[in-house]
Amino acid sequence: MQNLENKIIEALTGTNDKLNYKQIAAKIHIFDKKGREEVRKIIEKFVRAKILIQTSRGKYRINGKYLDKTTTGRNYVTGRLEVKYSGAAFVLQEGEKEDIYIAERNMSNALPNDLVKVLVFPPREDRKPEGQIVEILERSQKQVVGIIHIEKGIAFFIPDSSSYRRDILIPTRLLRKAKNGNKVVVKIVDWTQGSKNPIGEVINVLGKPGDNNVEMQSILAENDFPLTFPKEVEFEAQSLGNQISAEEIKGRKDFRKITTFTIDPSDAKDFDDALSYEKLPNGNHRIGVHIADVSHYVKPGSLIDKEAYERGTSVYLVDRTIPMLPEALSNNLCSLRPHEDKLCFSAVFDMDDNAKVVKEWIGHTVINSNERFCYEEVQKTIDSGEGKLANEILTINALARILRKKRFENNAINFETEEVRFKLDENAKPISVELKISTEANFMIEEFMLLANKKVAEKIGRRTPNNKEPKTFVYRIHDKPLDDKLLTFKNFVKKIGYDFKTGTPKMLASSFNTMFAQAKDKPEYEMLCKLSIRTMARAVYSTENIGHYGLAFPFYTHFTSPIRRYPDLMVHRLLDAYMQKQPSVDANEYEEYCKHCSQMEQKATEAERTSIKYKQAEFLEDKIGQVFEATVSGIGKWGVFAELKESKCEGLIPLRKFTDDFYYIDEENYTLVGLHKGHNYRFGDTIKVKVIAVDLNKRQMDFEIVNN
Repeated sequence: MQNLENKIIEALTGTNDKLNYKQIAAKIHIFDKKGREEVRKIIEKFVRAKILIQTSRGKYRINGKYLDKTTTGRNYVTGRLEVKYSGAAFVLQEGEKEDIYIAERNMSNALPNDLVKVLVFPPREDRKPEGQIVEILERSQKQVVGIIHIEKGIAFFIPDSSSYRRDILIPTRLLRKAKNGNKVVVKIVDWTQGSKNPIGEVINVLGKPGDNNVEMQSILAENDFPLTFPKEVEFEAQSLGNQISAEEIKGRKDFRKITTFTIDPSDAKDFDDALSYEKLPNGNHRIGVHIADVSHYVKPGSLIDKEAYERGTSVYLVDRTIPMLPEALSNNLCSLRPHEDKLCFSAVFDMDDNAKVVKEWIGHTVINSNERFCYEEVQKTIDSGEGKLANEILTINALARILRKKRFENNAINFETEEVRFKLDENAKPISVELKISTEANFMIEEFMLLANKKVAEKIGRRTPNNKEPKTFVYRIHDKPLDDKLLTFKNFVKKIGYDFKTGTPKMLASSFNTMFAQAKDKPEYEMLCKLSIRTMARAVYSTENIGHYGLAFPFYTHFTSPIRRYPDLMVHRLLDAYMQKQPSVDANEYEEYCKHCSQMEQKATEAERTSIKYKQAEFLEDKIGQVFEATVSGIGKWGVFAELKESKCEGLIPLRKFTDDFYYIDEENYTLVGLHKGHNYRFGDTIKVKVIAVDLNKRQMDFEIVNN
């Protein structure tokens, strides 16, 4: 038995492949049924011991942390490779806050976001940890976007992203009819150790650079999102019947006669949540949070489910939405459209006038929405006290105000972030830029979605006499701020007059909120909001609950958007299974699902930011030479970043443009300091800049200082 266990470990060590138990058995030359069963049992034991990780349904890889423990005399870690635009590379350790610097000579053949094994060098005083990549455990990037160049019969590919430090060679047979100058999607097919350049294959010819549709497709492709749904997935979605049987309705709580409505952006097509209101005989209020029952239609292992898992989330670019589910589901079958019977998974709360939840119920329902509102309509009702369903809206909003107040009193952090919206012409060219403004209508929906998410997480995760050992669940977790960034921030804000205490998590949250309140109408307010967010850890999905620091919730999940987020679909399935007394799922398996969803969420965020950056560059393309008022939004070794006040377009003032003095960067004070003349540029300062260059392909804007 011991010899068989060792063979299984050896078979999986040093390979990037994820294998099922039959493939593992074949690698160690076991092909009979009895032998395969032995292999399967050992694999299950190794998964429980966290020696192996189940990466997807029925496939396994070696746990990098296990390898680290079995390697003596050297310090190895595993993590994702992140390559900055500057070319600096870091490995982000799994479960650790400190990253490891990787010099270019020590990157081996690793590409951005690959899962790698790193040999960590002995620590040096006052230096970041540094290491060398010794093994690529998992290739991350499935596709790369850029321009084909053909010279003297040799084709090579220059990636759009400056994270790639190598051009990619394309053999003629793998060009797939791409022409010189085409923007294409390339898959890396080989990179032999010692070779200077990887070999690639063109998998999609997008078209002419600069065309809006080409550029939006490029952004999707470079973040690993597919450009279309496979035909078989579309067919499966269209094959789902749209009739709800009487038997199905009979097994659900019927809310069709209760006043119900949706509130969404004016251009939304996928309505995945609705609110219902009922005044109870005892004077209390029954608020229903009704969420599209996607899990009723999308079954585990189906083609739709596999595609949704790979995508992980819907993506919202400036001019389009790329849904996680085919439109037959997202915009039709599951969308809570008015005056149609719809199946939901609901959280229903009986509340008193002080918004205290006195009774709650979670289960399957059927609804029929009375109205489809947009946020602007509801805000008019809140402001005027008049309009459709005014009594219901005003009552729910009054309760939401109390919930919001209680949340901040409980040390939730009141971050305010600015989002931009573009007005586009018929060719999708931006003609104006404006800020999205959150109103009470937004806050009303937000508070009840937060309440539903919190209560669902508590139902499964909270220990009670009847729930002594909570079952495996998917949580949305948010760690406390990063210590090194927090210390720098604390020292900086004290210098500009803000008392900032960090002794306990509650004290820290209180310090943030007090500072925001004091700075609200001052010039530095936006700067403090942005710097505060940069101190924070990133919220992720995990089966290991540590609570949500920013919201001050010890239990939190995502339950309210299964049309557009795969974790919510997992939560619905788990919740349903556990309510039917089914056993706990495997934690290691679901932790891998959580990691994948967190990665896809980050890629979606990056795609959304990139599309905004492209439209900002396009907006400034015909404004070269014009002067704008701006705010210093960042200080880096390449220069000063400035954000135009009206349009929020951000560009770089290269360091070489500061010619009136010798300047150095004071990182602790977020300041570019003039050594001799005392001209300083600090984060948040107001300056005037001239637009001097716009590169649409790189989505970059260059400015220069205009002195008064």
